[in-house]
Amino acid sequence: MIGLGVMLELPLIIIDVQRGGPSTGLPTKTEQADLLQVMFGRNGESPVAVIATSTPSDCFEMAMEAARIATTYRVPTFLLSDGYIANGTEPWRIPDVATLPDLSVEFAKVQENFAPYERNPETLARPWAIPGTKGIEHRIGGLEKADKTGEISYEPANHDFMVRTRAAKVEGIKVPDIIVDDPSGDATVLFLGWGSTFGPISAAVQALRDNGEKIAQAHTKYLNPFPSNLGALLEKYPKVILPEMNLGQLAMLLRARFLKDIISYNAVRGMPFSTAELVEAAMGVLHD
Repeated sequence: MIGLGVMLELPLIIIDVQRGGPSTGLPTKTEQADLLQVMFGRNGESPVAVIATSTPSDCFEMAMEAARIATTYRVPTFLLSDGYIANGTEPWRIPDVATLPDLSVEFAKVQENFAPYERNPETLARPWAIPGTKGIEHRIGGLEKADKTGEISYEPANHDFMVRTRAAKVEGIKVPDIIVDDPSGDATVLFLGWGSTFGPISAAVQALRDNGEKIAQAHTKYLNPFPSNLGALLEKYPKVILPEMNLGQLAMLLRARFLKDIISYNAVRGMPFSTAELVEAAMGVLHD
């Protein structure tokens, strides 16, 4: 179904609350092991947007982000959570509806020579026509479409063009820069995280700083595409520690993309990291 959504270039939001696996595994426990599945778990070249929430209260904001990305770029979008977040609670102020982002969509209007795969030059998104609108009906389905016309096409050159265009659309999704917390300004070690590791990493970083250690922290909520400044951030710090409740999935993606020797710290026990174990892991890197 996700591959079909990629081919149709229509918005779709999939919320994945990760738990211990594979199969039923530890169904009531937490894990971060679905990242590679959502990135690549489809046939063919089928890029999708992938974002992740970091705390229970952050779920609302990131759900809004998933809707923005999916509707603006006409692309399936995964929102990753996990069992630790799903079973967690924290105070959250209900926002004023008037302050929320405008997620309204402008649907295609009836027009002559409607081209269902004519693209917005900025987002590369195709028009979104309400199904059945008289005068702008077009073909849908899982077969490759011709550029602009949307007719079924088996032409090799068209397929190559459409695959590259869909990839460029996802790569061009505008996401915020990743923010680094580095009070001293001269730390040489960066603690990087994603998802629910935000809490344990933050507690560990505070404990290390209270002990006089210089260490930076950053947390990414955007996994595909990555924030545009992530490469420069990784280059700035000689050592990057990345705790994950998997066997190093984001670390593998970062090594491949940025050729950075990420220091993985991994556990798949169905339990979140403790502050003490992350402090111990960081001390081994800080004083290596």
